[in-house]
Amino acid sequence: MTTDTFIQDKLEILTQISHQKNYRAYLYDCDGTLADNMPMHRAAYHHAAAHYGIDLDTAIIDELAGWPTVLIAAEINKRYGTHVPTHEFAAAKSAIFLEQYVLKTQPIDFVVQHLKNHLGKVHIGVVSGGSRKTVTRTLTAIGLINTIETLVCADDTDRGKPYPDPFLRAAQQLGVAPQDCLVFEDGNPGVQGAIAAGMDWVRIDQI
Repeated sequence: MTTDTFIQDKLEILTQISHQKNYRAYLYDCDGTLADNMPMHRAAYHHAAAHYGIDLDTAIIDELAGWPTVLIAAEINKRYGTHVPTHEFAAAKSAIFLEQYVLKTQPIDFVVQHLKNHLGKVHIGVVSGGSRKTVTRTLTAIGLINTIETLVCADDTDRGKPYPDPFLRAAQQLGVAPQDCLVFEDGNPGVQGAIAAGMDWVRIDQI
């Protein structure tokens, strides 16, 4: 099977799933869903943690995918018995990612093509646990920044994933009822948030 065939097969499956109901909005996660950059985020976390003397097992990043960075930093402190200032850690991790990795970001082709295929047909939003600066730079790197109608990031709601707040904020901004939204995710926290918001969801990493 060629790469193009592989991408097309996944795109067809994703399209079939998204057409099962007459959704009015598609809400995509960014990192690991639209952008193929989770290894780079793990590397940035490891680098930032090492600065504070922590030999981080980056499996925690996949476990908590979608959490705001400051909350992941708090969880790292809890598990490693450290007292790193969480906002300081988040700023350091973000700086490392932006300086060393963001321009290397590649799209997850079948998800990006799915988004592009539905421009003008449904409302398009991105709901991410990342900072607005980092998510904006990432979406710019993969050529999507001008396709997004609403962008909800870590600082836009008091609670992030796995709570429903960011998804409900996106739906509100788009003027769409939660039950008319379909969420595209690659992590459990995002799925939990979508369920709590009363939205349907699909795990793109399981297609």
